[in-house]
Amino acid sequence: MTDFDAIDALLAEARQEVPLPPVDVRRSLREELNLSRAQVAQALGVSPSTVGGWESGRDPSGAVREKYAYFLEGARTKLAARTAETAQGAPDAADAVEPRDGADEADAPREGTSDTGEADEVEALPTPEPCVLCGGPARHQVAGFPQHLDPADCGTAAPVPPEPEAAPAAPADPGPAERTASVAAEAPRAGRREQAPASRDRATKPVRVVPAGRRMQTADQSPDPIGAAVAAALEKHGGDLEAATAALVKKAIPDAMALLDETRKGGRYDVVAHPWIPDVLRKQTARGADRIWEARPKWARTELPPGAHEVTALDINGAYLSALKTHLPIGQLEHSTGFDHDRRRAGVHLITPPAWDHEDRLPNPIGNRDEPGPLWVTEPTLRLLLRLSGPKYGLCDPPEIHESFTSGATEGLLEKFRVALKEARDRAIVEDDDVTLEYVKAMYSKFVSTMGESNYNRELYRPDWMHLIRSQAFANLWMKALKAHEEGLTVVRAMGTDELHVIGDWRQVFPEGRGVSEVKVKDMYTVGEEPDPAAAGEDD
Repeated sequence: MTDFDAIDALLAEARQEVPLPPVDVRRSLREELNLSRAQVAQALGVSPSTVGGWESGRDPSGAVREKYAYFLEGARTKLAARTAETAQGAPDAADAVEPRDGADEADAPREGTSDTGEADEVEALPTPEPCVLCGGPARHQVAGFPQHLDPADCGTAAPVPPEPEAAPAAPADPGPAERTASVAAEAPRAGRREQAPASRDRATKPVRVVPAGRRMQTADQSPDPIGAAVAAALEKHGGDLEAATAALVKKAIPDAMALLDETRKGGRYDVVAHPWIPDVLRKQTARGADRIWEARPKWARTELPPGAHEVTALDINGAYLSALKTHLPIGQLEHSTGFDHDRRRAGVHLITPPAWDHEDRLPNPIGNRDEPGPLWVTEPTLRLLLRLSGPKYGLCDPPEIHESFTSGATEGLLEKFRVALKEARDRAIVEDDDVTLEYVKAMYSKFVSTMGESNYNRELYRPDWMHLIRSQAFANLWMKALKAHEEGLTVVRAMGTDELHVIGDWRQVFPEGRGVSEVKVKDMYTVGEEPDPAAAGEDD
């Protein structure tokens, strides 16, 4: 396909977006129908905060825009019909009032008049229109309704059944206003009959289910504390996105702890909030750090081949969120000595790291360290070194383990917590919901950073977990650098938890996007210069 063919195909697929009413109209339509944001959100398959964003100035796109436009148009039509019924129903209800018991017959409204004694408005129609009672052609309208003035002309005039135990009486000729009231009374029943197919459609709609332990359950049975918190914040701040976001970020730590408790219900292990901690995990001074080395990478390549090179700085999405899936010690750490490593346990280890001979192409797995000799590392760092020293890679010698503080471990301790945050983040990205996105990011990043000695999170004191999760994020970045190198990319730089600079066609190696398994472009720049042909000729 040529470039022009691709452009033609793109233009053929392009279509004009469905217009939407102004934001103030969107909100008023919903509120006049007494519908909450949560109800609208559930029908459209989005979050309540997304609906709040649409009512505050953001516009949806794609298929969800068409659904939202359909809802707004339907709301407008329903409100217009309700207004018309109210306007028509007021005089009809007055016309249908029965005389009071014992009242003089002369006090009752006369046929063809209202209860005020004024004659109903009867007009001749220029062309016949269907009668509201029988559907046949009528030449007059009464109170705006086409109908026959003579009952004999109306094909569907039904006799009124006699009252029980009442003497037979001659059928009274119903006046035009009374016939109009009868039509109004039948309208709601007709409306219910018209809605029956929609009910059948709902009955055949697939049921959305989600996993709940070993069983499955319908999605509406699953608690959504994140969505509920966002909806409440938007409601409290009148749809102000910035104010709602600031309030949610401020309470991210207690909300994260509440979510952790919710996701730990039915778990096999109790989360020990304040176990005994060895001295290596305690701060050496009031403002200092403990003795654990997290292996944070801060590496840059020193030389590149001659010429100009296009470098792409890739941003690794949700680094700390992905790192929640790591081997965490369940209970109190226990001391041990010796070289052996038990993969069923996790903790911190005093090791002598191996020599690293690949600094010109790949960062050192233990990060930039100036001091030689033994150091305390975390479980992810030790496992990374053991993996790289194994037969698959053979990049270094095994580390020497001197002593350890470990406990029985599991990789799934925070898995439900991680999945809940990931699913909320994924939905927020699809729905362009920046409020939820910032809230979720604050929840997992602050959860990790305040697990140590912090005045902001007093419910959980696990500095070992904090170090392990951070180190897992660094190990994940290192493995991405190794993958890039093995796939033929030139690794230029690796920094922190989420930044990798490469030269080459990186899209053949990493999927692009905003998901936690994807990467996005943070920056692009050029390094080096193209050789000058004239200068090369002079050298010859």
